[in-house]
Amino acid sequence: MFASLVAMRPILLPFIALGLATTLHAQSRRLDAEVDRRAAQVQGKVVAWRRDIHEHPELSNRETRTAELVAQHLRSLGLEVRTGVAHTGVVGVLRGGKPGPVVALRADMDALPVTEEIDVPFASKVRATYNGQDVGVMHACGHDTHTAMLMGVAEVLAGMRNDLPGTVKFIFQPAEEGAPAGERGGAALMIEEGALDDPKPSAIFGLHVFPYPAGEIRYRPGGTMASADAFRIVVRGRQTHGALPWAGIDPIVIASQIVLGLQTIASRQVDVTAAPAIVTVGAINGGVRFNIIPDSVVMIGTIRTFDTAVRNDIHQRVHRTAESIAQSAGATAQVVIDTTTAVTYNDPALTERILPTLREVAGASHVALAPPITAAEDFSRYQQHIPGVFFFLGITPPGTDPSKAAPNHSPRFYVDEAALPVGVRALAHLAVDYLTRGR
Repeated sequence: MFASLVAMRPILLPFIALGLATTLHAQSRRLDAEVDRRAAQVQGKVVAWRRDIHEHPELSNRETRTAELVAQHLRSLGLEVRTGVAHTGVVGVLRGGKPGPVVALRADMDALPVTEEIDVPFASKVRATYNGQDVGVMHACGHDTHTAMLMGVAEVLAGMRNDLPGTVKFIFQPAEEGAPAGERGGAALMIEEGALDDPKPSAIFGLHVFPYPAGEIRYRPGGTMASADAFRIVVRGRQTHGALPWAGIDPIVIASQIVLGLQTIASRQVDVTAAPAIVTVGAINGGVRFNIIPDSVVMIGTIRTFDTAVRNDIHQRVHRTAESIAQSAGATAQVVIDTTTAVTYNDPALTERILPTLREVAGASHVALAPPITAAEDFSRYQQHIPGVFFFLGITPPGTDPSKAAPNHSPRFYVDEAALPVGVRALAHLAVDYLTRGR
């Protein structure tokens, strides 16, 4: 009898494999249906959380109320919760009922120093001090929606914990927009303080609302959002009377030449067909009186790239251009470049793997390739440690031309809340599909 079974093994194996595949497929479909059922149940809560957070926005590293709201919710779901990460960050860990991998989902919580101009019942009236100035505070970039959606995802998955083969880590991050002057914060500090440790995820997903049509998803493999570097150039000449320029060295004229020189980096020195690049001077300050040529001029600006090699090359060119122009006039230029945010780089293989999930959630016709975006995101910090994918969720209401909709960071930035269930389902399905199929 045993010999007969051994002889039949080559014949039986395909049928066993087919049966196992059929069983796994049925289990996966059951989990997908459960995600959708629970996402529908939590929809009202997500909208209510979003409106509450929108009405009570908090600036970077000051998200105490928002963090407490998040922490209380995660604790109520029975998650392991850690607070005070990178000042106000919250990390929740949901351990499934079965062994498996670890996946992370991230949302940012901070608002912007923007005075809201949208007439909604939950509009922000909050004011605060930002870098010494009295400012309005508004969720003008949609971080209120990101936080609310991830709270909803936590509730969806917590209700399914017994069926989850692995662990989901929820990362609620402060200061994505950048820490206040003189402070540290954001994703880099979250990672430094253990947000990706104990347990360490093998992948991370995040989304950002954007003025695409509501409910539509955009993605891009590879470089998706630009690196953002801040530069400061101090040009030092020699002060003199405005009527006697030959008696000194004019840093204002030299700074003007440097501005023009910097523009040739992207337009004449870098192959922008391979990777887009931007060098922008945002401010020039120098001098106090109409008839005095000052001793020095300070210039500040930003560098945006989509490739690490291009980024490093441009840094060298900025140094060389400013220093050489200054030297040719007998002046000096001190260049300091602060590498604040890296390229948001979506792992190509992971992006390809999750595309069927995104298409199933939003509909294949509502998922499309996104163009490179020259704004920056410190989600990139997580991607420097583990593979990750960051995608975009459209929030422009029907009847509004997305190209004419107020952009992120505008006081008129508007979110069609009908898009939020798509975001909840997308993140929840990505987590479940990664745990069940991503090993």
